[in-house]
Amino acid sequence: MKCESARDCIVLLNYGELPDELAGGLEQHLIECEGCRVELEAIRLFEERLALLPVLEPTPNLLAQSRMRLDDALDMIPPHGFLTQLRVNFYRWCGHVQSAPALATLLLGVGFLAGNFTLRYQVAHAPKPQGIVTTEQPGVVGNVTGIVQMPNSELVQVKYNRVVPETMEGSLDSPEIRKLLMVGTNAAATDVVRKDSVSSLANECKAGHECQPTPDGKGIRHALMVSLRYDQDAGVRMTALEGLQQYVGQDQHVRDAVLEAVMHDPDAGIRKTAIGLLEPVQSDSSVRQVLRTVSTQDANPYIRTASYNALQNFADIQ
Repeated sequence: MKCESARDCIVLLNYGELPDELAGGLEQHLIECEGCRVELEAIRLFEERLALLPVLEPTPNLLAQSRMRLDDALDMIPPHGFLTQLRVNFYRWCGHVQSAPALATLLLGVGFLAGNFTLRYQVAHAPKPQGIVTTEQPGVVGNVTGIVQMPNSELVQVKYNRVVPETMEGSLDSPEIRKLLMVGTNAAATDVVRKDSVSSLANECKAGHECQPTPDGKGIRHALMVSLRYDQDAGVRMTALEGLQQYVGQDQHVRDAVLEAVMHDPDAGIRKTAIGLLEPVQSDSSVRQVLRTVSTQDANPYIRTASYNALQNFADIQ
């Protein structure tokens, strides 16, 4: 993902409209691009400051003046090209037709007769169906793609696509099973399936089974960081945080995700747990800086106290 696309995604993320399929790419880009991370933090800071200002409704005089200025600006627009004029003339002609009921009725009748004649011609020359095909277990119908009814007959030919559910069974060590579980973290049919997927992946990381970062940046550890940052369910975020616990001290990307949870997660319990996970990385200056900021500026007194106590436990801070 390039910076231009990433900045568009950052705006969607800020308003909660970022599609799940773009969240992973944006996450990977933010890990690698310092400028876009700064852009994200600036937008969040701007929104926080903007939320403190009262919302003012425009006065009727301002609306009237704005409409007059808009009309004047439209009048100053130079004439358009040939295609634009053709389109405008077409809409203007449609307006004349609407104002002439008799002409509109005539055109509607001609169109109906022409369409009926075309349909009869196509049906008459269509290949005859071989017979009625039925299935005992059609499965789930995804969509209907075509319907052909023979004239003067009750014979109907319906074309449709089926959705066939599939099941895979295997060990958690299986790459195929893990891939399906990672898909389930953001593309599950229900919230329960998503929670179970994150829980299974977190247990794998707790057990130390193939939870190392992958070259493509799409492994189990990355999936848990995405769930920690973007999942709407607090229980899912807590499960992902617990699965990442043992990697806080060795992986800077995991540490950054935990620091973001301390700063921005809306659930106080998750923030308190995240503060406790930072104890093994007390020598990291960025950790101390975040805890200092939270201990003095956070709106939640419970979180301020937890951050202050964590700072007091650090051996190098007296």
